[in-house]
Amino acid sequence: MVGWFLDVFRAVYTVLSGMWVTIWTMARTYRRETFAETYEYPESPVPVKARYRGFHRFDLTTCIGCEKCAVACPVDCIYIEKVKSPVGKGFRIDGFAVDYTKCMFCALCVEPCPVDCIFMGSNYDLSCYSRDGCIVDYAKLPLQVAWGRATLNPTAVAESKVLYEPVWVKGEPSPFEIQAE
Repeated sequence: MVGWFLDVFRAVYTVLSGMWVTIWTMARTYRRETFAETYEYPESPVPVKARYRGFHRFDLTTCIGCEKCAVACPVDCIYIEKVKSPVGKGFRIDGFAVDYTKCMFCALCVEPCPVDCIFMGSNYDLSCYSRDGCIVDYAKLPLQVAWGRATLNPTAVAESKVLYEPVWVKGEPSPFEIQAE
């Protein structure tokens, strides 16, 4: 009989100690500020850590078209269109598209790149109402947006869908070189 009372006491004690953790966590939740009070999101961006893996950044001017990033991608979300360059050696990149409906932001495409033309940026918002807006062709984006000096936003992505030619062709002076002069 004593063993039975001891088992009942242990069961009640276990339930009460578990409920104490639940009540303590609930009380702490009501004392903290909400996310909207801390960050006014559209007006001021949410700070991210240095190693944050956001949407890709791509430098079309240094890409050699080796396709090592597309081969390394485990979900095959990188599509590269290239043709033999009429000017000099190498390839002309006509399309460098990343399908963000498939991408898992693992950054496995960044490491094999021999010229470091692709890296993970700090942008985390690319809201859109259709799946077509989640496919970003970095060769058709303005270089300021694709390379990370301007913000990658849904408006720039939608405007790039209208273009049929890449914004920069190998052999032409880079827009960054023109600005430096």
